[in-house]
Amino acid sequence: MMDNRVSSATVFQGEAFVKGTASGKLIASDLELSFWGGVNPDTGEIIDRHHKLSGQRLQNTIFAIPSGRGSCSGSGVMLELLLNEKGPKAILFERREEILTLGVMIAEEIFGKSIPVVVLQKEDFRKILRLDGQCVYIVDERVSNSELIGQPDTKPPYLSVGGLTSSANGVQLSQSDRAFLDGVCGEAARVSMRIILRMAELLGAQELMDISQVHVDGCVYTGPGSLLFAERLRDWGGKVHVPTSLNSISVDQKRWRAQGIDPALGEAAAKLADAYIDMGAQPTFTCAPYQLANAPKFGQQIAWAESNAVVYANSVLGARTMKYPDFLDISIALTGRAPKAGPHLDVNRQASLVINVCAIREIKDIDDVFYPLLGYHVGTLASSEIPVIVGIEPLRPSRDDLKAFGAAFATTSSAPMFHITGVTPEAPVLDAVIGSGPHIRSVDIDPQALNWCWDKLNSASKHHPVDLVSLGNPHFSFAEIRKLAEFCRGRCKKDNVSVVVTCGRTSYGLACQAGLVKELERFGVDFITDTCWCMITKPTIPLSQSAIMTNSGKYAYYGPGLTGKSFHFGSLASCVEVACQGGLLGSRPVWLLDEFV
Repeated sequence: MMDNRVSSATVFQGEAFVKGTASGKLIASDLELSFWGGVNPDTGEIIDRHHKLSGQRLQNTIFAIPSGRGSCSGSGVMLELLLNEKGPKAILFERREEILTLGVMIAEEIFGKSIPVVVLQKEDFRKILRLDGQCVYIVDERVSNSELIGQPDTKPPYLSVGGLTSSANGVQLSQSDRAFLDGVCGEAARVSMRIILRMAELLGAQELMDISQVHVDGCVYTGPGSLLFAERLRDWGGKVHVPTSLNSISVDQKRWRAQGIDPALGEAAAKLADAYIDMGAQPTFTCAPYQLANAPKFGQQIAWAESNAVVYANSVLGARTMKYPDFLDISIALTGRAPKAGPHLDVNRQASLVINVCAIREIKDIDDVFYPLLGYHVGTLASSEIPVIVGIEPLRPSRDDLKAFGAAFATTSSAPMFHITGVTPEAPVLDAVIGSGPHIRSVDIDPQALNWCWDKLNSASKHHPVDLVSLGNPHFSFAEIRKLAEFCRGRCKKDNVSVVVTCGRTSYGLACQAGLVKELERFGVDFITDTCWCMITKPTIPLSQSAIMTNSGKYAYYGPGLTGKSFHFGSLASCVEVACQGGLLGSRPVWLLDEFV
């Protein structure tokens, strides 16, 4: 019989990507956590209501999770936690983790605040989990349940050797890289290159590469730290070296005052957007940059942040990007250079999990809710693996279906992409995207297996009425606006239910030209541009006991923690039906019911 006890004095040797000393009570879980939407940056409370640690606070703890997941904005939340001293004293991972680690690196590089970040071997991490609630001690790469002796290593991560600047881990630097690092191109570029090289060390990259475009997610206002960071880079003379688009910001830049947004938030969010625009970024303000005219092409090397956009770019467009954390995105934009690692390389784009979706041809009346449910479920099966889905090609999913799938997938998985045979460009057949060997897993599921996902995303009780229908997370496309107009045409919305669509300026402009905006406004739809549901608060979200209805798997997952309200989840058609019925709910889709399987 295996002995699961941890001895009274055990020292675990890990790999420290940020060094230092710390001690405190251990809070541990074997489930990944997204800090954006999962942790309140002002209080340190875990607000992911689906997570087993929900309600616990991170302040002054040693926090252990296998890895982060979900939003690239987790690095921003980590920065805010460290600056307002509401965060953990150290963080332990089972796997190499980029997003949260980068937040700690930014705090150290820019603000002189830091905590240890240590990655443990899998078997050691599993033993650490059994110390939950006990005091844990850390000195650099050593972790123990008893006090450690020794001083931390204070050696700087990068050294100047023989007049040539090179990273301590041997990353090969070009002449331009050395110029950036030596400050020839200014302080903003110098600090950016240091940040990039620290991430290259974490990734094990041996060289940097040129990037053709960047999508910045760090323009989301997570707190004073995010604004200080951007303004500091701007004031240091930072200018982007490659075309750079901006993600959704925290307010509708042009109309936030008219919408009744708190001036403290509105002014700070507007200043943050202005700082990035001053550095040369384009005010695209969309979480769906793949809808823009300059969306990347197949095989193009890019640096995108925003989790749904990364997954879409890699999977649906066949472009190549890592899941870049907030703050690393602008660092790459200011230099045009990125670590040559992750999904930029062929070997890191192969699937290791095959998911066979069975009985698709036998199921009738599958609607658009199928894709976010499937994406959510696949993400739980592939928490860190790239999956390939087999069997749904007869459904011929649209680009918007794949957007919904990918956004839900990105909430539950840390993987940067997926493949669907016969649908996504790198997977014409199964053999094109899987390697060989015993590491390939295979799982069979049928549509009935998605019932638990439906129950999870429908956090409101069946009889809980709706006073807000939220659409556009990720941003609605022109095609989705047109589809919404078709559902609303000839019908009337009840006054007690608001319907709000968020979309990018480009999609909104096209819808205006087509007359769809005026048509939908007559029905009672309100449009908001520039921002997205993960940032929207009151007064758009009413202070009431009523629930929110959405067709977004992503928002149904994050929404309860972000808003404090319960959620109903359903198809776009059912969202319109609820608005027309005055907030009264329908039933579960027929294809999820037993008698239809």
